[in-house]
Amino acid sequence: MNAHDPRSLHPTIDPPQQTQPHPGLDAELEPKADLGLDTYEGHGRLRGRKALITGGDSGIGAAVAVAYAREGADVAISYLPEEEPDARKIIQAIEDAGQKALALPGDLQELAQCEKIVADTVEAFGGLDILVNNASRQIWHDGIENIPDEDFDATMKSNVYSAFRVTKAAIPHLQPGAAIIFTSSIQAYQPSPHLLDYALTKAAMNNLSKGLAEQLAPEGIRVNAVAPGPVWTPLQPSHGQPPEKIEGFGQQTPLGRAGQPAELAGAFVFLASDEASYVMGETLGVTGGTPTP
Repeated sequence: MNAHDPRSLHPTIDPPQQTQPHPGLDAELEPKADLGLDTYEGHGRLRGRKALITGGDSGIGAAVAVAYAREGADVAISYLPEEEPDARKIIQAIEDAGQKALALPGDLQELAQCEKIVADTVEAFGGLDILVNNASRQIWHDGIENIPDEDFDATMKSNVYSAFRVTKAAIPHLQPGAAIIFTSSIQAYQPSPHLLDYALTKAAMNNLSKGLAEQLAPEGIRVNAVAPGPVWTPLQPSHGQPPEKIEGFGQQTPLGRAGQPAELAGAFVFLASDEASYVMGETLGVTGGTPTP
């Protein structure tokens, strides 16, 4: 098979200006994001595994859920109740791959929900092998003085608190060979002025993954992170970017285009699989050529 030019493997999108209510729906996105539903082919690399993905209804989390199922894993996805239309589509895709699927609606800003999704996954699947901390809230603000305290709190709780709490609840159920993966961001290294609080959380998640990797490596549990660049997901038009930044989104990368969620799936599969058995405490950048330190 000939190699594919990454510049044109996915189209350069030029989205029209659009706004959705937070948290946004993939079903309402224009153009639609590529979740790998028509393209991802599994090779049994996660056969028999049991995965929990937060924010697994759309965007990167949805693409990872599809890939994990096609690699042979049973997959639970957590999501906000407002995202039910997107979640139903991904649950169907997991089942179509011949795997068990579990839908876990609820708000991870609440401690009880963080603990519940772990308990429900373990009960439904008989264990837990892979945790992907992906759920994130991204709301743009024009300067730090315009970030309301309640918005700051909501972003911290959605991104940092939830990742901490879900991981804490999951660790007692993880056995040697398990993997924990955090979705960080290029924003952890190059914060945009209008995404200060979001960028802060992504740096925190990145740092947490590295410290936790050292703690859990002696237990045979691997912890890593993925740092996406600009990826076309419902986060962007649902107040995740200023409206004027939607047009031409991602075209400033060296590759000249935004990423698609399907292009992230392979990184998460690799870090969850035995192929990454000696990879711990790393952050894998998937940024379209923008360097990460």
